Amino acid sequence: MLTTKQHELLVFIDKHLRETGCSPSFEEMKEALDLRSKSGIHRLITALEERGFLRRHKHRARALEVVRLSADLAPPERELPRFAPNVIQGNFTGKLPGVRAANEAGAISLPLYGRIAAGLPIEALRDEAQEVDVPVALLGAGDHFALQVEGDSMVEAGILDGDIVIIRKGETAENGQIIVALVDESEVTLKRLRRRGNSIALEPANIRYETKIYPAERVRVQGRLAALLRRY
Repeated sequence: MLTTKQHELLVFIDKHLRETGCSPSFEEMKEALDLRSKSGIHRLITALEERGFLRRHKHRARALEVVRLSADLAPPERELPRFAPNVIQGNFTGKLPGVRAANEAGAISLPLYGRIAAGLPIEALRDEAQEVDVPVALLGAGDHFALQVEGDSMVEAGILDGDIVIIRKGETAENGQIIVALVDESEVTLKRLRRRGNSIALEPANIRYETKIYPAERVRVQGRLAALLRRY
């Protein structure tokens, strides 16, 4: 038994293949099903593949094959609503979901949660729905999300203003790792972690900035740096 969205996606892919001879893009599938992100399409495709309805051909772009159609009754044809941007506001917390990387060649869309200060901590707000495509080869196991860097305090670590950092979600990190730290449950910053007894030091990679030291209970690790993207 397929869910409504799984059934709709399977029918849409089959129709697109018959009409054009190639599989639809993730953007086309996202708009057809009125989903807010491409990650939702990825999960639906994975579910259909696991149930034997779809087959993905690795190392080939947009290569989907409909193995069989669902025996479920198809819903009546209707005009699917167009995609409208979804605005999400709020502070950066562990409740924001990441996306698990697929075990295949190509790229996956990760949620871009907003700008993070690499100079002084700021409240990280997501003022519009955004995503960034990341090569799967850059990701390991676990859930990931993306943040855009603001500031120059990590330049000596090769992280520049405007770079997009890919963060592997997690609440633990080792000394010396570059992390996303949540300070006082409201402000986030990208810094190198140093533990000093019962305190935590958030260390910049720029001699112009001072290391900030906090009681351990004021700082929570949100994730650690996994990769970096830069556009020219």
